[in-house]
Amino acid sequence: MKQTRIIMGMPITVEIVDEVAPSVFDDVFAYFTSVDERFSTYKPASEISQINAGLPRHEWSDDMRHVLELCARTKRDTYGFFDIQHHGKLDPSGLVKGWAIQGAVDLLRHKGARNFYVEAGGDIQVVGRNAAGERWAVGIRNPFNMHEIIKTVRLTDAGIATSGTYVRGEHIYRPRSEASFAAAQPAVRSLTVIAPTIYDADRYATAAFAMGWDGIAFIASLPGLEAYQIDASKTATFTGGFERYVHATTS
Repeated sequence: MKQTRIIMGMPITVEIVDEVAPSVFDDVFAYFTSVDERFSTYKPASEISQINAGLPRHEWSDDMRHVLELCARTKRDTYGFFDIQHHGKLDPSGLVKGWAIQGAVDLLRHKGARNFYVEAGGDIQVVGRNAAGERWAVGIRNPFNMHEIIKTVRLTDAGIATSGTYVRGEHIYRPRSEASFAAAQPAVRSLTVIAPTIYDADRYATAAFAMGWDGIAFIASLPGLEAYQIDASKTATFTGGFERYVHATTS
């Protein structure tokens, strides 16, 4: 069973191979809706918008406190390249999507699903196997031609996320001075990260893209993570273990 709905301003798709109650889909999409209602910076009534408008700290929800602590931890883990403070406001969007997908994965497992995938705006977590009993096949798009898949990786129990400016334009914030990125920023067009969880794939892809050419080396330094980068000259660079996902057998 497979369903797609537009939530958080993006298509969210859930496919479940196992036999589960149809209401499971409603539960998962209701969860994503609740995340959007709390964390959307585009909704004036959301909690994050209220915080940016002056909501006192003692009135923040437990989920908000947890996410903002994860953001602070990620900032430390990425040497300051992941930063949710922009023009005096908080915007945890660079972490919330992966965190939300991971929450949906936990919910589905709790409901008894063992083989499924969850995708939100191109970021994906796969669990178990597909309907054919094989690894899930995930395509990486060409940043110069969104209709072309240039690599297909085969995954099980892994998350994959891509950061770049080719879909939504410039949306990656850079905490260091703009001058230091003037030359490097145009060089990297997309950076795809594979990690054991979509939470790590998403947050590290965001930070690594902000690092410019240093980003792929940063990913290579993290145990269990791999990356595939495409630059402005249409040249691909990838980490040492990435190819094993390309050449992985389907069984």
